[in-house]
Amino acid sequence: MSQKRQLITIGLLWHSMNSDNLGVGALTLSNLEILRSAAQRAGVNARFLIIGWHGTRDHYDVAGDDVEVRPIRTRQLASLSGTFGKTLREVDIVFDIGGGDSFTDIYGPKRFLTIWGAKVWSLLLGKPLILSPQTIGPFERILSRRLARAVISRCRLVVARDTPSARLIEDWSTNVPLIEATDVAMRLPFSAPHFKVQDETVRVGLNVSGLLFNGGYTRDNQFGLTVNYPELIRSLIRWFIQQPNVALHLIGHVQSIDDPVEDDQRVAEALAVEFPSVQVAPYFSSPVEAKSYIAQMDFFAGARMHAAIAALSAGVPVVPMAYSRKFAGVFGTLGYQHVVDCKSQTAEDIIRTIQWGFEFREELKRDVEAALKMVNERLNAYEEAVTGEIHRIIGDMVNGFS
Repeated sequence: MSQKRQLITIGLLWHSMNSDNLGVGALTLSNLEILRSAAQRAGVNARFLIIGWHGTRDHYDVAGDDVEVRPIRTRQLASLSGTFGKTLREVDIVFDIGGGDSFTDIYGPKRFLTIWGAKVWSLLLGKPLILSPQTIGPFERILSRRLARAVISRCRLVVARDTPSARLIEDWSTNVPLIEATDVAMRLPFSAPHFKVQDETVRVGLNVSGLLFNGGYTRDNQFGLTVNYPELIRSLIRWFIQQPNVALHLIGHVQSIDDPVEDDQRVAEALAVEFPSVQVAPYFSSPVEAKSYIAQMDFFAGARMHAAIAALSAGVPVVPMAYSRKFAGVFGTLGYQHVVDCKSQTAEDIIRTIQWGFEFREELKRDVEAALKMVNERLNAYEEAVTGEIHRIIGDMVNGFS
């Protein structure tokens, strides 16, 4: 008779199954698959609790029977007596992905303390804490740096998705086990292109960030761009629609009915009124659907990093349009240098680079293929480490009951 497999409960902190930001959804679905694989390799059964912000849209329909969503609100983090504490007590290990890039103070003290505080509660309950691949920092305030370092030094494992984040942890000399991987959304599945036909049409995808178009949350160029982003976008649209045989698709990756500042879809639809020849991608039901649409492009550019990640990981030549160091970190770490910087370059330089990328997209495609080889190596290393941590948790559980 075969021995019954051990069951563990894995908490996925700051993940989401219904985020309007499809990048956060892509992180969740991809990390879930990696952790499932690791649990299987470790010879255990796993159930997963998704612990993240409360969202209003329907859950992505690709979760699985082993997943339960436990949404939380910020006020529930004030103590361990409520829903959040109850959920944490159920899990055997916590994988915290920080929404991808929220373990920093650049979005303000409230978000930093929210992301940081959840880690502190996990540690106080004695839960092994692993930081899944994410951007860590920057921390511009001395207090933020001290608080972040105190938490990181107590983690079981820290996995950075880029070199700058890894260097930050190394410079802190915390002696915490550290892996430099890459963004887990590179593993997000997608459907093969289905509407590419043997014609002369060149399909170009352009992601327009509603957040940047509206000037950030503060609406006053919050991210310190050196360009007039709306005019930059209009210039790119004018150029692309003038090119022969080009079909330009405006593709949203944050699609929010409730938050007009963040919403890419509203901006795309407004631009389509100005430029009637462009096509607006639909409202996607899941990150997989969005990536499957992006995979059908012949060239892509955009300021939502996970839209650009969807393009690269689907083999599409892409020029990411950076507004923070996370872009250069993720793409540069993979040796992919075709990134423009909206915080340092002029509009003319950015437009020239994107035009060059479009004209020489076959050259970019070769660089994409080289980057994807590094993606596989780095995410395999992450999965291997996670498998080891699950083995370790099982050992701790067995010893605890013996």
